[in-house]
Order: sequence, then structure tokens, then C-alpha cells
Amino acid sequence: MSTKTLQARVRLIVGIAIAWNVVEAAISIWAGHEASSAALIGFGLDSTVEVLSAAVVAWQFSAPDPEQREAVALKLIAGCFFLLAFYVTFEALTSQPAQHSTIGITITALSAIVMPALALWQRRTGQALGSASVIADSKQRLICAMLSVATLAGLVLNSLFGWHWADSVAALIIAAFAVREGIEALRGDPCC
Repeated sequence: MSTKTLQARVRLIVGIAIAWNVVEAAISIWAGHEASSAALIGFGLDSTVEVLSAAVVAWQFSAPDPEQREAVALKLIAGCFFLLAFYVTFEALTSQPAQHSTIGITITALSAIVMPALALWQRRTGQALGSASVIADSKQRLICAMLSVATLAGLVLNSLFGWHWADSVAALIIAAFAVREGIEALRGDPCC
């Protein structure tokens, strides 16, 4: 496959990611507010961070020579990971018990299906291009999938058993993963 075709595919993937995440963010933040769920609000804000990361890759690949923007793109993506880790940690440590949210359960379950598929498609495209920033951005999709599963588990455990602490514990695990991914993005490490 030609480089131009792969670059066009990157732009398509980024467009899909941005559209999905805008919808996901709006629904999750609204549902989180309605249910007083810090995890859902955090999930929605994670989707916002993903839009920023995808926009960085779109910016990079809007240049005639995207490789010239690779280092800056990696720093910006790393910053998104660190911002996500900070916010999720803050919410996990300060959140109040959430109420049941059918809409929250639905959107997080859908995200757990959509995001891994999109991440795999983007990662393979990034590998074919040899682009560390495209691969780093694909990890944003994986973090979204993991965060959606963690948020879903917290919402379900809270709804079924009243375990208010479950989503906070899962969020802290996701925050630790986000820090690791941010460090890898700063290093330009596309391998993991």
C-alpha cells in the first residue's frame, strides 16, 4: 500500500475517532452529571482528551512532510496522557457515590466494543507507515477501551451491589497505565 493511501487512512481513522469521541464525551458528561458519577464524567473528559490527541495526529498529517512534525506530535500526545492520568486520579480520590445510570452503562459498553477495533486499525496503519505518533495515538483508543470497561464495571458493581469504591479503584489502575503510555510517547516508543 502506498504512503499516500496510508496517510489518507490515518486521516479517516482520526476523523472517525474524533466524531465518536465527541458524541461519547457529550453523553458521558451529561449522564455523569445526572448520576453524580465522577467515573462517567472522567470517562467523558477522557473522550475529550482523545479528541485532542486525534487532532494532533490530524495536524501532523496535514503537513506535506508529516515526519517533520513527529517529535512535537509525540510531546503533545504524551501531555494528553499525563493530563488524563492527573484528572482520573483526582476524580478517583475525591468522588462521591454515584447513582445508577442506564445511559452510562450503555455508552461505556458500546465504547468497549468500538474502541479496540479502531485502535487495532490505527495501530496497523501506523506500523505500516512507521509512524510512532500514529501508534501512540492508537494507544489513546486502547486507554478509552480500558477506561470504558473499568467505568462499566464500576457502574454495574455500584448498581448491583452498592460498591461505590469499585470505579475509583479501576480509575487509579487506568491512571497508572496512562502515565506509562505518556512516558512511552515521550520516548517515541511505538513497540508496546
